[in-house]
Amino acid sequence: MQCTLSTPALSGRLMALIALFIAALFAASSLSASESQLDSRFTDADGDLIADPPSDSSQWVNPRVLVFSYTPVEDPAVYRDVWKEFIEHMEKVTGKRVQFFPVQSNAAQYEAMRAGRLHVMACNAGGVPVAVNLAGFRPFAIMADPETGHYGYEMEIIVPADSPITEGKQLKGQRLAFTSPTSNSGSKAPQVLLEAEFGLKPETDYTPVYSGGHDNSILGVVNGDYPAAAIANSVLKRMIARNVVDPAKIRTIYKSQSFPTSAYGYVYNLHPDVAAKVREAFFTFNWEGTNLYKEFSPQRQTSFIPITYKEHWAVIRQIDEALGVKYEIR
Repeated sequence: MQCTLSTPALSGRLMALIALFIAALFAASSLSASESQLDSRFTDADGDLIADPPSDSSQWVNPRVLVFSYTPVEDPAVYRDVWKEFIEHMEKVTGKRVQFFPVQSNAAQYEAMRAGRLHVMACNAGGVPVAVNLAGFRPFAIMADPETGHYGYEMEIIVPADSPITEGKQLKGQRLAFTSPTSNSGSKAPQVLLEAEFGLKPETDYTPVYSGGHDNSILGVVNGDYPAAAIANSVLKRMIARNVVDPAKIRTIYKSQSFPTSAYGYVYNLHPDVAAKVREAFFTFNWEGTNLYKEFSPQRQTSFIPITYKEHWAVIRQIDEALGVKYEIR
């Protein structure tokens, strides 16, 4: 069983939608809510577009060990140490052992939660609707600047520093690296924006190739494997801060407006008392001096703030609607 999304070829109808999409970025509350696409195993009595906890307490899960995973934007091994202090904090707050679960792909992460093997996760922005609708993911937090409350990242299209490509329209006839089909910045947003702004359609005007991750796309451009790549600049900034990438070797030819970044949440049938403790762990974590602070401070995302899927992910749902995305189990 595999959690997937189907994406028809782009059509002229998204040109009308895209004007609304660009104007509405980060003004999600002004958008009308999408209809629920929840899998039939879930219910949504309160209309918040996410799966309700089971009304039958016998269906609640209260695991001895909580399993946590971070979205696989880079090599999962990189983030085991990054989350070490946070996991210790969650253990103290919940009174349970917490195990870090390294996942190799977005699909594997969604499937693990749907199958009951994963309880708490950070989900990539573009994949949140997939996880919500097919895996029962209940997102409640996002990283943000503790002083301003600002959150998010931008999609950038990067090329080698010595590339003759200087603007988006010059991607015509080129290979363009995407990350995975569920990624917002690594696939869905660039498809929408390239057609809307430059009239470039995938497979017709450029050839999309999938690298498997933002780090692979970035390193592929650095090493000359890809002439261009669409990536999340939050990942790029972290790789530069760790001296994994020399910024002098790449150049940005396109930068979008801001999108929400990864969402943090838990599976819908987690025991309500445990779920409450998980939320408490996120909102009481002291970032100062931790590996998590070191990793995310270059983006000034060193606090967790509450969010709702219905409001904060309206922009991402609009992109999916423009692409004709449907969520399904195969």
